[in-house]
Amino acid sequence: MTAPPSYSSVPAPARGEAAAPAPYEHACLQDLERAAAAVLPPDVWDFITGGSGTESSLRANLASFEQIHLVPRVLRDVAGCTAAATLLGREASAPLAVAPMAYHRLVHPDGEPAVARAARDAGVPFVTGTLSSYPLEEIAAQGGRLWLQLYWLNDEARLFDLVDRAEAAGCEALMLTVDLPWMGRRLRDVRNRFSLPLDVQAAHLAEGAGSLAHASGSRTSAVAEHTKSFMTASLSWEHVERLRERTGLRLILKGVLDPADAQQAADRGVDAIVVSNHGGRQLDGAVPPMAVLPEIRDVVDGRCEILVDGGVRTGSDIVKAVALGASGVLVGRPVFWGLATGGQAGVEGVLRMLAEELRDSLGLAGCASVEAARALRVVTSTALRTVSVPRR
Repeated sequence: MTAPPSYSSVPAPARGEAAAPAPYEHACLQDLERAAAAVLPPDVWDFITGGSGTESSLRANLASFEQIHLVPRVLRDVAGCTAAATLLGREASAPLAVAPMAYHRLVHPDGEPAVARAARDAGVPFVTGTLSSYPLEEIAAQGGRLWLQLYWLNDEARLFDLVDRAEAAGCEALMLTVDLPWMGRRLRDVRNRFSLPLDVQAAHLAEGAGSLAHASGSRTSAVAEHTKSFMTASLSWEHVERLRERTGLRLILKGVLDPADAQQAADRGVDAIVVSNHGGRQLDGAVPPMAVLPEIRDVVDGRCEILVDGGVRTGSDIVKAVALGASGVLVGRPVFWGLATGGQAGVEGVLRMLAEELRDSLGLAGCASVEAARALRVVTSTALRTVSVPRR
C-alpha cells in the first residue's frame, strides 16, 4: 500500500499543473496536502511546508502523535456526542483555533479575510498575525472570534498602535510569540532565495513593495532578512509585564516548551500558553510539544489554559492533546492547503473535516464530550518519553 504523503515525501509542485479537486472531495487532510502541493508554486510550497535545519523537529511533531495511544472506554452512552468546547471562556464548536500564519495572500488572493469568514462560519477562533497580508480592520469586519498574534517590534510605537487597533476592532486576545528572536534557518527558503512577490506585503508594517522581503536576488531568504530587521532579540518577562499593563485583552504566550517557563507564565497571570516549537520552524531539534504537554499540565495546574500546536492532522490528534492536558489545539498548515485549493470553501472543508473526525474519535473512545476526553488514559511509546533534568 502506498504510504500517505508527509512533509518529506510530498515533492514541490511544478508550475502550471491543473487545479486539484475541491477540498470536500478528499477523504483526509493528507489527501488535501497532496492537492495543495499540485497547485502552489514550488518556492511558496517550500515556504509554507518547510522547517528549519534538517527539519527534525518538524518530523518529530508528526511522529509524536503516532506515539500516543488512547485507551477507549466502552459501554458508555455516546448518542449525544458533541465536539463543542470552551476556549478562553467562550464556547467554540470544537477545541481548535486557526493558528497564526504569515502572508495568506501567498496561497490565495482572498487571503486572511477568506480564512476569517471560514472560521466564523465554523464557530472557531481565528488568530491573525502581525505579518498579515490584509489589515486587521478588514479581517475583523468579516465577523467571528478574532485573536491577534504579536511579534515584539523594534518600533514599539507601531507595536502599541497595533494593540490599540486590536482593541478597537473587537479582538478578544493578544497572542505574543516568544520563541522568535530571529527567524530560524530554513534551508528550503535559503536554497530558493525566497522573497515575497510584489503583490504580497506585510500590511501592518506599511512598508510597501520595496521592503527587504521583496529583495529578490538575495543570497539568503529575503523574508528571513526582513523579519530580522523589525524584530527585537531582547524580549523578556519584563516585556510581557508591560504588555499586560498596556491592555485589557486576554494575553496568550506562544512558543512555550519548558515547564519552568510555563510555570512562570502561570505565576504571572497570563490567560493561556501555546505549547509550541513553531511548527518545527525555529530551533531544529526542539522537543515536540506533545512530549512535554503532560508535565506542563501538571505545573500549570489549571491556572491558565493550555493550547498546543504543531502536527495536528486528524480528529484523534485533537483527542490525544485534550487527554494529555490541552484545552485545545491550533491548526496551521492544513488551513493553507484548504485556502490554496478552494479559498474560503477550502478552509471550511478543513475545519469541517477536523470537527467530524473529532466527534467520531470521541464517540469511539467512549466520550460523549470533549470534557469527558480529559479523563481518558493514554499509553505512550518509549520514544516519546523525556528525561527529567534538575531545575536550577
